[in-house]
Formats: sequence, structure tokens, C-alpha cells
Amino acid sequence: MKTRYYTLTLLVLLLTGFSCTNSLELTPVSQISANSFWQTEADVQGGLYGMYVRLRGQAQNNLFVWGEGRSDVMDFGIEGAANFQRYFQNTLDRNFAGPDWLGMYTLIHDANLILKNVPAISFSTPAAKNNVLAQAYATRAFAYFVLVRTWGDVPLVTEPTEGYNDQTNLKPRAPRAEVFSLIKKDLDQALLLFADNSLPTGRSIWSKPATNALKADVYLWTGKQAAGGNADFTTALNALNDIATADVTLLANFASIFDYANKGNKEILIAVRFLDKELTTNGYSTMYIRDDQIPRATDAATKALILTGGGSNNWAPSALVRRQFNADDQRKNASLVEIFTYDAAGRPTYYGSLSLKFKGFLLAGIRQFLDDVVLYRYADVLLMKAEAKNALGQDPAPEINQIRKRAYGAASDKYLFVNGTKAQNDEAILQERLLEMIFEGKRWWDLIRFGKAFEKVPSLQNRVGRESLLLFPLSENVLSLSPAIVQNPGY
Repeated sequence: MKTRYYTLTLLVLLLTGFSCTNSLELTPVSQISANSFWQTEADVQGGLYGMYVRLRGQAQNNLFVWGEGRSDVMDFGIEGAANFQRYFQNTLDRNFAGPDWLGMYTLIHDANLILKNVPAISFSTPAAKNNVLAQAYATRAFAYFVLVRTWGDVPLVTEPTEGYNDQTNLKPRAPRAEVFSLIKKDLDQALLLFADNSLPTGRSIWSKPATNALKADVYLWTGKQAAGGNADFTTALNALNDIATADVTLLANFASIFDYANKGNKEILIAVRFLDKELTTNGYSTMYIRDDQIPRATDAATKALILTGGGSNNWAPSALVRRQFNADDQRKNASLVEIFTYDAAGRPTYYGSLSLKFKGFLLAGIRQFLDDVVLYRYADVLLMKAEAKNALGQDPAPEINQIRKRAYGAASDKYLFVNGTKAQNDEAILQERLLEMIFEGKRWWDLIRFGKAFEKVPSLQNRVGRESLLLFPLSENVLSLSPAIVQNPGY
């Protein structure tokens, strides 16, 4: 038994650390997994764990950069920007292209391994096997959804890389329509395989409710960006309605959603898990402040919000976004803080700002940035439902007002939303998504989906019409791997 344990541990390490798909032009890497690993249900659990480790690697920094870094949310921090300005100033090029897609293809490779090998393996119950397959389909759909929104046309790889041949390793970029076709097919397959609407303990893996949230996100995108129209909006709305019977709710205290000690709470549908002793930090450390940079001349209330420093203030909430929060909104002090210093006469001078939403926790007086990265939570579901209803000519006010009631508490009557035109409603929904989900890796993709990137992002306002800028460039590293891969237009 002990020998079996050490063998399984070694194979899990191989899967999670050394069998990664480092490019789309590969030498064989997975023969050991196919020949000796994929034999039992226990082996599959090791492979499944490895897949989520890959996802965590992408969530550590990259999902925020792709999903929010180029939006109107961030600006220079106290320490400058450490090249993060290349995102919010939208000056990316092939030499500074941001995180490349190789890690996402490693995640897809892991999902493909499960989808290929699991059907032939005996499980304790059919439901257990179906659940694993459902998670792999949902993971692959999520990965391709990230890829297609970030780069547009991307190579479609649906088999694990277990040998070298030109057909699988030198794939050109497939049209976006083909990518979305696979995404939607994978989502449908996953939803068929999940047994019920239950959410797993910890809410850190895919489930039917989380997959329906992803499905709604996908269909809202294709409804607006790929001429899917009312058919896609209806599909999105139906997926969101299916979530209603799950064990999800809005937490009364907005700040508690993100507490390290409150992981897997009832507002979460799926979050990528970060734990002490597993990782040292995630990307939110770049949005906080060092202890030696907290000014003595600031007020006590600000010091109480910051408490203990940590990380580095390499980029910070922009003034444009900070001033959009109302003083009655409990989300403001839970999301960010503005730091002012005061002279002898009490006159304030702006010093800097930082994100509070994912501020981590203190361990022996040292701040650890290990909050979970939230992929979908119930407030997102409600706002997507408002968006789908508005697109279909229905009243989105009930969902918007659920969000505002939590945000404004006793003052919420002053902020009740009343149904207006479709354009007015969309503007209100987009604004509510900003205030509700700032720093959650959503804003850039929201702006593109709503068609507002050139209007809202200062660095794009003088470049209206250059639609190619809405995609990321491919890096020199990616371009050098295969002659079949061509650069995005405009770069």
C-alpha cells in the first residue's frame, strides 16, 4: 500500500509539474501518463487535481491581466507601474504582449487527457465518472473562452499531446466561430453529465451552477459580439434561471465575500483556491502598499483600513474609477482606499490608493495575499440576468435593485433603479458591474461585450475605430514556435 502511495504521489507530481504542454510545437510528453497512470479512479483524481493546479497558475496573475488590466480601472501606483502601464495605457506590442497563451494550452492538455482516458476506467459509480468528465469539459470550455476573447482566432486542440505529428502540433488558428462552437458543445456536454444542481464543499471546482454561469457568460458574448441575438440571450437567461435552485445567495456583508477565512461562502459559485503553505502570493500583492510607504500624516480611519502593509503598490485604482463610488456604497471601503496626507492646517493632499478587496490576511504580522480568485459569484449571476433580460426587452430592475439593496443598505431607497430604454439600462448594468466586481478580472471583457471600450478607456478614446486593439498581440515567443501561427492585425 505504501508503494502504491509513493507511486501515485510521483505520478501526480509528474502531471502537475513536468508533463505540461510548453508550446503548440511539441515533442512527446505524455506516454508515461497514458501507459501507466490512467488506470484507476485514484489515478483520475490525481489528474483532476493537476488540472486545477494548472488553472490556479493562470489565476495567480494572468486572468486579471487579460480580463481587467487594459481597462479604465488601473493607473500608476505609488511605486510607479513596473511596466503594468503597458496594459492600462494600451501600448502592448509583440515584444511586450503580456502573458502568452501557452499556460492555457497546458490547462487544455490536462482536460484533454481526462476526456480521452477516463471513459475506459472503472469507477465506483457512473455518477462519479460523469462528474469528472463534466469538470474537464467545463474547464476546457472556460480555457477556450478566455483564449478567444483575448486573442480572437486561436488553435483548436481537442486531443492530448502524446506524440509528434504535424496535424496536432502545428495547428493554425481556427476562426472564432469554430472556437465558440466547441465551447458551446463542451458546455452542453458538461451540463448533461452533472447529476444535479448541488455545489461542492469549498466551491473551488466546476459544478452545474458554475457551468451555467459560464454558459450565460458565453451566450451573452456571442449574442452581442457574434450576432447571436435573441436566441443567444434566451439561452443565457435560461442558464441563469437554472442557477436559482442552487444553494446561492447574496451575503449581507459585501466585504465578507472575499475574506480568507470565509472561502467557499454561499455567494460563490466557483473560485480558484489559494491556501497558505501552497503558494506564496498571488497578483493582488502588486495592488497593495509596503509598510514603509504608509504615510504618518494620514488619518486614523485610513490607517485602520490598511492596518498592515505588504506587497507593493505597482499599480492602483484610477481616479476615474475611484470617483464613481458613492459614499453610501458599502462596496467602496471594501474595495479600495484613497490615502491623503494632511498639513498642520488640516488641508488634504492626495497621496495614493490601493485595492482592499483581495488584501489577504496576516500571519505572524506579515500580510499573505492568498485570497481566492473568484470566477463566478451570485451577484455576477444577477447582473448577467439583468443584461439578458434587457437585451430581450424585459425589465432588468429587480436584479439591479437586489444588488443595490445590499450595496446601499438603509439608504437603498435613494438608489432604486427604474426601467428605462435599452441603452439606459445597459449603461446602468455596466456601471453596476464596475462597482460590484472591480478587481475581479471582468471589466475589460465587460467593456468589449457592451461595445464601450473606446468610450470608457482613456487610452483608447483617441483611437476609435481601431478594433484590432481589442485583442492582445501574440508574443515573439509564441510566433517563433510555429510558422502556422500568424500575428493579430495591427501588431
